[in-house]
Amino acid sequence: MELISRYRALSKRRTVLWTLVVRDLRVRYSRSVLGYLWTVLDPLLMSLIYFLVFVYIFKRGDVGHKPYFLFLIIGLLSWQWFSGSLTDTSRALVAEAKLVRSTNLPREIWVVRVVLSKGIEYLLSVPVLILFLMGYLIRGEAHLNAALVLFPLGIVVEFVALVGLGLVLAPVTALVSDTQRVVRILLRMLFYATPVIYAGHLVPSPWDKVTWLNPMTGILEAMRAGFFTHDKYPILWGPIIASVVISVFLLVVGSMVFRRFERAVLKEI
Repeated sequence: MELISRYRALSKRRTVLWTLVVRDLRVRYSRSVLGYLWTVLDPLLMSLIYFLVFVYIFKRGDVGHKPYFLFLIIGLLSWQWFSGSLTDTSRALVAEAKLVRSTNLPREIWVVRVVLSKGIEYLLSVPVLILFLMGYLIRGEAHLNAALVLFPLGIVVEFVALVGLGLVLAPVTALVSDTQRVVRILLRMLFYATPVIYAGHLVPSPWDKVTWLNPMTGILEAMRAGFFTHDKYPILWGPIIASVVISVFLLVVGSMVFRRFERAVLKEI
């Protein structure tokens, strides 16, 4: 019941939350020449690199769905939201220490604001994805299907998972500063353990079931399901279901951890 009441209090402060999100976005791009373009430039360049490496250097045409460049863009845009949110939520309380101590706001708001601002950046990058999709549709290389309805589900599930993980990382980092370095290392490792640049079907058994514990495995499967034919790589419903369950679990656990360490964090910062 306390968990529900805390999120009700957070919901009542949604106007403040939105103000903080807008502030973050303005500060992030106020001194940037390219501004919004940085949001899509990095994943686009990385997509190009992986495309050249796998298709033209190693000549592997079976790494993921075709068109492979579209496959990469969907994965890397989503991963950018994931990695950027975890990096920033890990220092969310430390970076805003004065406001966290002095304001009478639900302190979860400092984590949610990071995930939400990164999520808005992700949504702003979706038009670029649509632009490439239209190009492939005109050329007859992309094939939409009814599973496209899973795309918004993937967005919601990723948001829930990120909030849950952020609620764990934020207080732990405030108490143990080395956590930020650990997060950076784990994200590098997790990138290659997540089917971002390859299809989940390529993971051999029984390791494929292990990857289901990573919520991003099912999230990416859901996001990509509606953009490709599934003659060679059918939709993997197992990781999609697992990602939903695990994300909700992470939110509950994260809320409990945050509440448990909240007082200790206030003393530390």
